[in-house]
Parts: sequence; structure tokens; C-alpha cells
Amino acid sequence: MLIRKAHSGDAQRVFDIRNQAINHQCRGHYPDADLQIWTAGSLADYFIEVVENTGYVAVIDDQVTASGLLDLETGQVDAVFVDPAYMGQGIGRQMMAYLEERALQAGLPHLILDSTLNAAHFYRQCGFVGERIAQYQSPRGLTLACVPMIKHLAR
Repeated sequence: MLIRKAHSGDAQRVFDIRNQAINHQCRGHYPDADLQIWTAGSLADYFIEVVENTGYVAVIDDQVTASGLLDLETGQVDAVFVDPAYMGQGIGRQMMAYLEERALQAGLPHLILDSTLNAAHFYRQCGFVGERIAQYQSPRGLTLACVPMIKHLAR
């Protein structure tokens, strides 16, 4: 597996993995109607730009299998998604370790993220802390329960 900087040509695959992972992992944690709105529509220009500017992808056999976004100014992690066909192979953990290394190289003191309810346990296993349930306002107009989390980086 290789993790590399994403480019605009990866955006559609990242968008597809995002939708597949949301539908696969978030079902039962959020109402089906919210999942439908969350994953509706097509690839937007803003998403392409975000992937190009802050995105990383995991590649296995020339196939993008996972994504992660990291804002190197704020330490915000987002869109860590693994294609359901590749889940359970440690790809998400490897992506998180890769993003943490990038953050350390950039001199960031911590990483922050808003976890979906189903992913909070995963992020805790990656060293993040956070228990409080908050409300996340999605770009699609949804209000979703989330768990704000932080990981202080060791130097």
C-alpha cells in the first residue's frame, strides 16, 4: 500500500468511497433519511478543491482504497474513509498515522476532528480523546450528531 498526496483526478473516487463508507458504516447510527441526504448529489467543485488542497489517498494495486484530509494550518482531520471492500485491513489506521506524521512535520501541536458516532471508538484507538456529543452542520444542510475529538502530538 502507498499513501500519497491526492490530486483533482482522485476527487470522484474519494467522493464515491465517502458515500460507500457512510452508507456501510453509519447505518443504524443515523436515520436512513439523513444518510440519503448526506450521500445524495454529485461531485461538487468545492469537494474537488478540498481534495486537491488537503487530501491524501491510500492506493493498493493502482486502486484508491481510502482517503483522508488534513488542513496543515489548523490540524483539522476530515473525510477519513475506507472503501468497504478494504475495511478491516488496517488501512484507516495507516492513513491516520500518515496524517499524524504530516502534522508533526508541519509543527502542529495537535490534530482535531469531528467523529461520526460510529467512528469515535476507532479514533480513540488512534489516540484521540473526546466524549461529548455535539452537533455538526454539514455542507449539505444536515445537522448530525458528532464527537469533537483532539489528539495532542508528541514532539
